[in-house]
Amino acid sequence: MTENIGHRAAVYVEEHSLSSGMRAGDAIIAATAAENNLMLCTGNARHFRIIKDLQLKIFKS
Repeated sequence: MTENIGHRAAVYVEEHSLSSGMRAGDAIIAATAAENNLMLCTGNARHFRIIKDLQLKIFKS
């Protein structure tokens, strides 16, 4: 984990915890994907869909 990922994750939690229930673990995953320009594949759309700078691929389990 880098300083940028940690900072971005903290911002995500601050901005989205009330509206989507995002917690630190999901925020770190999202921040890692965003900082490294990677697509995040998940079945948990609720916590990640609200992040605009995240490339997201949602699958149904």
